[in-house]
Amino acid sequence: MKIIGIAAGLHAGSFINKLLEAAGGELPEGVGFSVWSGLGEIPPYARGPVPASARGLIRLVTASDAVLLTAPEHSLLPVELTYALDWMSARDGLSGKHVAVISASARACGAMWAQAELYKRLQAAGAVVMGDELVISPACRHFDEDGHLMDPALRAQVRAVIGRLCPAEVMEPALLL
Repeated sequence: MKIIGIAAGLHAGSFINKLLEAAGGELPEGVGFSVWSGLGEIPPYARGPVPASARGLIRLVTASDAVLLTAPEHSLLPVELTYALDWMSARDGLSGKHVAVISASARACGAMWAQAELYKRLQAAGAVVMGDELVISPACRHFDEDGHLMDPALRAQVRAVIGRLCPAEVMEPALLL
């Protein structure tokens, strides 16, 4: 199984980018995971030829078994994410694709609103959507020096989402045993 990770944020050190990387470390053994980081290069959707950046994303998602998407800490989706979703929707790149969404916000309503907006767009594109709203304060320390999630409750929430995405049992990563 191969999963593509997409962080709906443009800042490499942002909380949701760190959360996506940490979630990738919670996948069962044998599940391939790669993070696509080209969000800032996606242009607005327009009829006609598909730009190389959008074509690359569509190919990557089409070749994967599933997508793991982390949503922003606030209630507005980055416009670049809407561009990416528009391109994938127009080319049936998400049709039937299983997509898990993890939203994180210091305020409960921020995660809820971001996730609701993403659900609408993903379902309109034909994706099979699942996810969880995590009310997490980005001000608190959630990651160890290696980028792994430290809080067992948070890890359990992330694994629950991944468990719906992966057919294999989500096990304790070998390096944490």
